[in-house]
Amino acid sequence: MSHKESDPRGEFDLAVAAADASMWIVTTAAGGQRAGCLLGFATQVSIDPRRFLACLSKRNHTYGVACRASHLAIHLLSEESLALAQLFGSKSGFELDKFEHSDWQEGPHSLPILTATASWFTGEILDRTDVGDHVGFLLAPTAARAPTRGVPPLRYAAVADLMPGNQP
Repeated sequence: MSHKESDPRGEFDLAVAAADASMWIVTTAAGGQRAGCLLGFATQVSIDPRRFLACLSKRNHTYGVACRASHLAIHLLSEESLALAQLFGSKSGFELDKFEHSDWQEGPHSLPILTATASWFTGEILDRTDVGDHVGFLLAPTAARAPTRGVPPLRYAAVADLMPGNQP
């Protein structure tokens, strides 16, 4: 069987997009500032102990606030949350207070919790690791609200065409 050479970057992008991952929003607060953004890269990385990795772009306003924070809130989006994904994914916190345009309440660790999401959890930041143009925040869950059964998550395909709002 022969293997045809191809563009590894393009083929990689297609393979990852085909997985059609669930979409998440991260929010945080530190030093009197709130911030939040759509996560392009996020996953559970350990079962016992439970650990989650949320990767934030170094160019993102949320990254700067998260570097000063002790906790993050991670929100799973439902298919009905597309407008929220657009707000947190295509608008920059450098220019707009996204929380003025969304429903939220103060939650554990004084974190902003978005109320129109399928579920959420908070996590203590255990470590920060440079992973390229993003930094991975390793989280230990501290509080959570489980999703409603039968509510499908918003998938990557629904937001793939968003222009990132992470420009300083």
